[in-house]
Amino acid sequence: MSARIHQIDIEDHAALLRYLRAGNWVAADENPVFRTLTGGVSNRTVWVKRGRGNDWVIKQALAKLRVPVAWHSAPERIQREAAGLRWLGKIMPEQAPALVFEDRSNNILAMTAIPQPHINWKSALLKGCADVQRARNFGALLATIHQASERYPELKTEFDERRYFEELRLEPYYGFTATQVPAASGYLRRLISDTRRRRFALVHGDYSPKNVLIYEDRLIILDFEVIHFGDPAFDIGFSLTHFLSKAHHLPANRSALLELAQEYWRSYKQSLRPTLPDGLGGYAVRHTLACLLARVGGRSPLEYLDAIARERQKRIVLELMAEDIGDVSELIDAFGKGLEQSHE
Repeated sequence: MSARIHQIDIEDHAALLRYLRAGNWVAADENPVFRTLTGGVSNRTVWVKRGRGNDWVIKQALAKLRVPVAWHSAPERIQREAAGLRWLGKIMPEQAPALVFEDRSNNILAMTAIPQPHINWKSALLKGCADVQRARNFGALLATIHQASERYPELKTEFDERRYFEELRLEPYYGFTATQVPAASGYLRRLISDTRRRRFALVHGDYSPKNVLIYEDRLIILDFEVIHFGDPAFDIGFSLTHFLSKAHHLPANRSALLELAQEYWRSYKQSLRPTLPDGLGGYAVRHTLACLLARVGGRSPLEYLDAIARERQKRIVLELMAEDIGDVSELIDAFGKGLEQSHE
């Protein structure tokens, strides 16, 4: 049943309760407890503690993202996230929430909440907790996602549409950054063109520690609104950016975080069967450099890097873009050396 309530705002908890009752998703005598979750920029998100059954997380896609600059994306992308939840439930059922319901009329979905106690991996990394086994598991899970189409060939058709990847990744990360950092414009625009033609695997599109919850030593992967069939090297570059930027931010933990990045990459490669696709390592280098630059010069800058750090990261990345680096491990080492030299 669809409970169409025009312009419902799920952060209005009284309205949300009426909505859930009208849709028969909760009983008329059920009084769940709501808590708005903060930190995300593209959705309204509310945790629902139910008196009966599993707790839920409800998401509602925003047309205008919550960032200082203008950034828009069609809220119908929530349908893509719902499809991602359905499929990841098949591909790795122990590592993704289950879809509870989808309401396309209101751009809302509900999924099972991960039980407490759990921790967000990004938060743990920012506290200096560099758990090597988590990085290895993170790499192995990404390999599982990228190779899923070998088991499910229909994924290529199911996720062929890349509109939301364009709106939420290629344009705001690479296109916008090209206008803000002219020295990298040619590099970024060539990468955009190459990425559009590379369609080899299921790509998460938002694969980062921010979207990982640790529950009972298990990694739970979240946020599938830009999942698509495309270039798997994007996921590698996007995720490596978070390890490397945190190594930049936390000098005392730098060597451990850089080694974490290396272990992540090793695990990913070792988990692939049979081997790396042709050219994947070189494209992963390009996406890593592009994302490192985008997170200090694009529409979504990393909040933990201050203005001085952003300029430092920009300078290091521009220098590395001019070098001939074709190996991810070499790039990780080179970025670490660039950080050390910048502080001499």
